[in-house]
Amino acid sequence: MSSVLSPSTAARTTTPRVGMAIFALAMGGVGIGVTEFTMMGLLKEVEQGLGISTPEAGHLISAYALGVVVGAPLLAAVGAKLPRKSLALGLLLLFTVANLTSFMAPDYGSMLVSRFAAGLPHGAFFGVAAVIAASLVPPTRRGWAISMVMAGLSVSNVVGVPFATWLGQTFGWRLLFVLVGAIGLVALLMVWKFVPFQAAHPDASIRRELGALKRLQVWLALLVGIVGFGGFFATYTYIAHTMTAVAGIPSGLLPLVVALYGLGMVAGNIVGGRLADKSVMGTLYRVLPAIAVALVVYAVAAHWPWSAMVMVFVVGASGSMLIPALQTRLLDASPDAPSLASSLNHAALNVANALGAFLGGLVIALGWGFVAPALVGAVLAVLGFGVALLSGLLERKRPLAA
Repeated sequence: MSSVLSPSTAARTTTPRVGMAIFALAMGGVGIGVTEFTMMGLLKEVEQGLGISTPEAGHLISAYALGVVVGAPLLAAVGAKLPRKSLALGLLLLFTVANLTSFMAPDYGSMLVSRFAAGLPHGAFFGVAAVIAASLVPPTRRGWAISMVMAGLSVSNVVGVPFATWLGQTFGWRLLFVLVGAIGLVALLMVWKFVPFQAAHPDASIRRELGALKRLQVWLALLVGIVGFGGFFATYTYIAHTMTAVAGIPSGLLPLVVALYGLGMVAGNIVGGRLADKSVMGTLYRVLPAIAVALVVYAVAAHWPWSAMVMVFVVGASGSMLIPALQTRLLDASPDAPSLASSLNHAALNVANALGAFLGGLVIALGWGFVAPALVGAVLAVLGFGVALLSGLLERKRPLAA
């Protein structure tokens, strides 16, 4: 596939300013990561604050994920004719305002609505950010550029999520949303200052973007993300309960646990970006079985504090290695509708989020224990591997368009 820009154009735009542009986009990912993942670490506090059960608290996570699923294709398609920088700024503004409404939500029902609204710009922002980043570098560095944007999501789990978890445990869980609002404003200002203006494609339209949905390989890539990544979220959603109730780790050390998960995500994201630049499908074939193995080992290791913490890092790393390859695969499968295709990756990952949270809560409700979601996740990763194999076999018969 050709780059979103021609190779010569991409090469000309590779300047020192490109690094700041990618960093600005990644900062938006930091805010998204903090609001998405801190809720999982503060699940107990949310339950107590709203007077709800653990499965009901899990529904707040699912509501956010549903917002991503709805918002990603809708906002990406509606914004097809906008300059990409303008679209990114608008999405960041919506994200910031929506999170501040979560701070003010008085009860469970309104919190569900506000979490849904906060999720709407998530996928569309990452989608347009990935396309912008890929357009700023030569085609051979697309995986790296995309992984750097996604690094914001990973880094948030090292710094932002542990800090927000501590803040929420110490001074009240609602302050999470004030922190996210502040990060959103910083990201908005940085994108406005550093991201170069790119005019919308002259042929851009909602119909052109929606054309991506006609391609079987696009749907197979999305299915790989939904099924294969579901185990990551099935495990992470209930990590606070697993670490305290199974591993016996004090709740005061949960920020450290979350930081280890984040460090694993950073490492996996960097490695995954480099692997994707070498072979997108080869990365999928290797990473999905690795996720399955890591989750099975995690289910066993979770019974002891130190082994549990080691496997938290490993699970974070194995899961995040998948994201750059999926993002690049969707760009390859739909070169004429990059914004929607790229956004759909995050819709798929948040369907995985909702699926993982639901299945994890289901097996817990059935009395199977807090390690059961990891075993469910291992099965999902194996199923995702099967979908990836099918996609590869079909591509041999009918290669992707150049």
